[in-house]
Amino acid sequence: MDLKIRYFKEDIPFHVDDSHHPIVLNPRKCPALESEAAEVVRALEHPIDSPRLKDIVKPGEKIVIVTSDISRPMPSWVALPCVLDELGKAGVKDEDVTVVFGLGSHRKQTEEEKKRLVGEEVYNRVKCIDSDPDDFIHMGTCKNGTSVDIFRTVAEADRRILVGNVEYHYFAGYSGGMKAIMPGVSSRAAIQSNHRNMIREGAYAGNLEGNPVRDDIEEVYQYCPVDFILNVALDENHHIAYAAAGHHVKAHRKACQFLDSIYKIHIDHPADVVIVSTSGFPKDINLYQAQKSIDNAKHSVKEGGIMVVAAACKEGFGSDVFAKWIMQYDTPDDRIKAIHEHFELGGHKSAALALVEKKCDIYLVTDMEDDLVRKANMTPFHNLQEAVDAAFAKMGENASCYIIPDGGSTLPMED
Repeated sequence: MDLKIRYFKEDIPFHVDDSHHPIVLNPRKCPALESEAAEVVRALEHPIDSPRLKDIVKPGEKIVIVTSDISRPMPSWVALPCVLDELGKAGVKDEDVTVVFGLGSHRKQTEEEKKRLVGEEVYNRVKCIDSDPDDFIHMGTCKNGTSVDIFRTVAEADRRILVGNVEYHYFAGYSGGMKAIMPGVSSRAAIQSNHRNMIREGAYAGNLEGNPVRDDIEEVYQYCPVDFILNVALDENHHIAYAAAGHHVKAHRKACQFLDSIYKIHIDHPADVVIVSTSGFPKDINLYQAQKSIDNAKHSVKEGGIMVVAAACKEGFGSDVFAKWIMQYDTPDDRIKAIHEHFELGGHKSAALALVEKKCDIYLVTDMEDDLVRKANMTPFHNLQEAVDAAFAKMGENASCYIIPDGGSTLPMED
């Protein structure tokens, strides 16, 4: 079988012999929509287990809309005008509305980036600011010890509205919902405390029940209530394919169900060899980003199998802390042990990668230097076909195979 997968900004051809019965795991096609904005309006007019937003808010109230920063594909420029129109129907004035970009632990954004995220109309209509993890109000403590330390503007608002997209998250299960609050607008210490739960059982992509990270996130609601959410699922081109609005949990779960109907792919059994692409730039800009595809694909590879990962990683590791953990520890076991002993944001990604490396070998087809790849306990290749051939040579002539062209979005699961 002759195939192609995305590598940085081009499609790279490779061949897998038919004797391996290769199976391509592609997302399903999203149903066609009249328009993205029309889908958002539909959701706002038919909220799930909630009154309409226009019937919740009152003129004169201080209203905060929390949305995603530049690191997420949320099309806020589509969603926010619809939300502001709904608020306007309640008599809310623009000067009483603040859009807050939930940075979590990410860098500050430029004014141009803010304008690009929300669109020029919204940027000129309402105040648009970044959250600040150092300017917070303590609102309570979760039962596992996570401090509910919330960015002051959000904490002091009369009404809180959350806007975001749902996609698989490698330890919170899914993005979206209350994740806009925790970690979105939380203090660094609170984020670190929440993220510690990633090493506990149940914290993995596509799982919400008994997920200690998600449970912690949603407990935050008891101390920092949210009045309304708007969550969207995106198609392969990052266009809105579905929107759900209303209750902070039930609307989120509805959006997650839609995501599963498109991107969660049932497999009968794991394969000996899995060939995965991040879907190219920007998801393969560095190893920090490519790790998400590796984590999604881990469910489809056998214990002792091989994962061939096509990821250019032209920016190398992509995070100073992530790089420090890779360089400081020699083996996957060392990194896993260290994250249990002293959790550190950024280091947690190296531990997540280490857990996959404990399950299977990773052949990384990349622009990274060989020594750096080997230090990360992976085998470096600079030619996709060579990596594929090496994987089958090791796993044998009867080795089974999956190909995952969009590892960043696709979640293959046995159940």
